[in-house]
Amino acid sequence: MTKINDGIVTSYRQLVSDLHTHNHYYHVLDDPRISDVEYDGLMRKLILVEKQYPQLVKKDSPSQRIGGAPLPQFSQVQHAVPMLSLDNAFSAKALRDFDRRVHERLKGSENITYLCEPKLDGVAVSLIYEDGILARAATRGDGATGEDITSNVKTIKSLPLKLISDLPPRLIEVRGEIYMTRQGFEQLNVSMKKSGEKPFVNPRNAAAGSLRQLDSRVTAQRPLSFCAYSVEQYSDSGSPDTQWEMLRYVGRLGLRINPDIFFAANIDACESYCHDLFTRRASLSYDIDGVVIKVNDLEKQKFLGFLSRSPRWAIARKFPAEEASSQLLAVDFQVGRTGAVTPVARLSPVFVGGVTISRASLHNADEIARLGLHLGDTVVVRRAGDVIPQVVRVVHGRRQENSTVVLFPKFCPVCQSPILHLPSEVIARCSGSLRCAAQVKQVIKHFASRSAMNISGLGDRLVDQLVDTGCITSIVDLYDLSLSMLTPLERLAGKSARNLLNAIEKSKKTTLQKFLYALGIREVGINCARLLSQQFASIEEIMAAREDELLAIDGIGPVLAEHIQMFFANPKTCKVIQDLQKKGVHWPLTAADGVREIPLYGQVWVFTGRIESINREEAKSVLQALGARVSDSVSSKTSRLVAGKAAGSKLKKAKALDIPVFDEKQFLQFLEDIQTTDI
Repeated sequence: MTKINDGIVTSYRQLVSDLHTHNHYYHVLDDPRISDVEYDGLMRKLILVEKQYPQLVKKDSPSQRIGGAPLPQFSQVQHAVPMLSLDNAFSAKALRDFDRRVHERLKGSENITYLCEPKLDGVAVSLIYEDGILARAATRGDGATGEDITSNVKTIKSLPLKLISDLPPRLIEVRGEIYMTRQGFEQLNVSMKKSGEKPFVNPRNAAAGSLRQLDSRVTAQRPLSFCAYSVEQYSDSGSPDTQWEMLRYVGRLGLRINPDIFFAANIDACESYCHDLFTRRASLSYDIDGVVIKVNDLEKQKFLGFLSRSPRWAIARKFPAEEASSQLLAVDFQVGRTGAVTPVARLSPVFVGGVTISRASLHNADEIARLGLHLGDTVVVRRAGDVIPQVVRVVHGRRQENSTVVLFPKFCPVCQSPILHLPSEVIARCSGSLRCAAQVKQVIKHFASRSAMNISGLGDRLVDQLVDTGCITSIVDLYDLSLSMLTPLERLAGKSARNLLNAIEKSKKTTLQKFLYALGIREVGINCARLLSQQFASIEEIMAAREDELLAIDGIGPVLAEHIQMFFANPKTCKVIQDLQKKGVHWPLTAADGVREIPLYGQVWVFTGRIESINREEAKSVLQALGARVSDSVSSKTSRLVAGKAAGSKLKKAKALDIPVFDEKQFLQFLEDIQTTDI
């Protein structure tokens, strides 16, 4: 290795600094200070120096944007703070309802300001910078677990590898959207067609496909951009008090924020901004599907907290979707894992909102009756929320003579069991239960999915084969499969069969959260399964939980509580759980198993103010490991409040309710004492 003197090191560092500076002026500020030829010359010089002195290369070198060797696969990462979705408002009334709910929860706060920003149609990502250097980038995934796409994200020129700051925070997690401009998308598709490759259908698909490349050198050739929209983790003290100030701070660190962000003094200003942006939608350089509106005050955001799937302090004001007409060819009636029978329209392919659609949801029997559908009808199709295709109306003037009316079936199209229409439900359900092959298949597919038991190799087609051939009739049967049963199946050679059996065996070791989700309880998603696994010490406690115990969990309402109780009240359900455990399915033991006491089991803790000696998410994880549930709001059910510096309304409320309070020093001492106690 060539020896380096101080002069070479100084010259190299200056070269790196100059490239970072010019990259920021060009790709973030749109204000280039040198020509492309000069920039390319500096980059060539950098690469030559790094080839001669490879020991100089750091993570933040501009050369890292070129891309490296292909990865075998993406590794998974756990988000310290879940990446939740947003509730939608499709009308001015829905937006005002959101404002009313915010005011009701923030009693006494008459002056509530908002921050509005274009809802970019791209891919949500999490970026973690450590000491100013990009350390990790991850996709949203299922909200709790994403994929590590660091090598690909490093190739995006509008995203800094090193923050612009002499004293960067020790750790900061920035979230934002990776997207593709319309011009970049068009240029990419031109080059794809020239090289004989299939072009992308819209900028969002192009952005998502580019980030999913295992070869980051391919990603480096794609015209991707990035805009930051929030900060979720911040290690240093003295963080900004508002969303707007936080974004301005992020901008000073070198990350791009959307220039169309708007500060709104009230909900009227929000609606005016939405109307203005909608009129300018077609003239923007990028695709949007609405406006994201957030409570500007960060302390008020913390007070408002979260539902299981979304924050209470933000909403997406969605724009009207694009519409197109097509011909109804047929209606299929699909049966889901809970027996729900869903009608789906088969259409002549039509291009709507950047996507070719050949199928659209008809929702339920009432919707079919409302539309008065006939086979062969010309129908108007819309992408609801710019995502889910649906039939909006029939063009009656173009109906064919003697066309056949579409009727909702009385019997299941799969097992011929009667279809039930319960007075309390809009959805019709097949009464066949596990006698219905369609329901069995969907139950098994859900059980084996990545967020559930994660049985790799058990795809939809294989599940269909296993059920159709009688190899399995329930999820329990998966753990009785053998090589001799699998190898005769189509497209399942010896190696694939052995890999599947290994994946089934591996799935036996899981977590209570994943197991609960895998069971397929109605309305119980990943986040609800997490809440249940945190609140109760064992599966037995969940099975025996009273309604009031379930309703005490923030995020579980009466309907969901009823679904949970009805599920576990079924003796067949209990037997399935017992049989799975007999087959070896297990998870880390808890207090109910007599292994160890969980000292904070059943307690509810709340944080307020700045905690400087420990990251709040780390503190939250410690408390959860000790059995506590960490809430965002103070109530009579709160066990203890941890009050850091500049504590606000939560501290006042805790004192009024006579709730015990720890300051930061007392909290740290408590953690030290409880974790060193032999329990």
